[in-house]
Amino acid sequence: MYIIYLTVTLTREIAGVNTPERSTGYDYFGCPAECSIIPVMRIIAGDAKGRPIKMPKGTPTRPATELVRGAIFSSLANMGAGDDLVLDLFSGSGSLGLEALSRGAGWVDFVDRDKRCCDIIRENLAVTGYNRVAKVYCLGVTRAIELLDKEYNLILMDPPYRSPEIENILEQLAVSNLVGRDTIVCTTHSSRRPLKPSYASLTMFKELHHGDSTAAFYSLEN
Repeated sequence: MYIIYLTVTLTREIAGVNTPERSTGYDYFGCPAECSIIPVMRIIAGDAKGRPIKMPKGTPTRPATELVRGAIFSSLANMGAGDDLVLDLFSGSGSLGLEALSRGAGWVDFVDRDKRCCDIIRENLAVTGYNRVAKVYCLGVTRAIELLDKEYNLILMDPPYRSPEIENILEQLAVSNLVGRDTIVCTTHSSRRPLKPSYASLTMFKELHHGDSTAAFYSLEN
């Protein structure tokens, strides 16, 4: 397992965001905690780079920032992660799945139980032109894992950061048909609520930290 912190001069290009150079004291995501709230969410790389992502109103959705998303996808690219089939759980606005599609994913299934989020995801897919290579499932994550029968290359999760569901979902995924030998599961969570190194046969092999946000990467034990 790798835990990465960088305390050096960085540009935010490491996360796929081109902004001026910052001074020391910055972590892997190239940004201190106080700049983690970004008013306008956008797709940060790929075919749809720069397209705004519409956010659902009146929901507790707290999507991964552009810096966090950029760092996640930079890491996935370095791993050579497959993206023919991608599952986006706790989708919210669909920002992670949209980013995957923009970067060349073949198909993305989005899952969120809030109808307002589902409607926004469909709007974002229509605006970006990705509605033909995606499907939105408007139901709870637990139920979706029970119903879906595909083996995914990549499973992305952006749940409420302090949700007690995260660990249960990882346990459920570990014994599901959705996770194969080459599947990578990536979940964001609060740094104040650390996850365990393993859940059943899923083992953490990498973590990225940015303020109160952590991205944890899991795969099946070899």
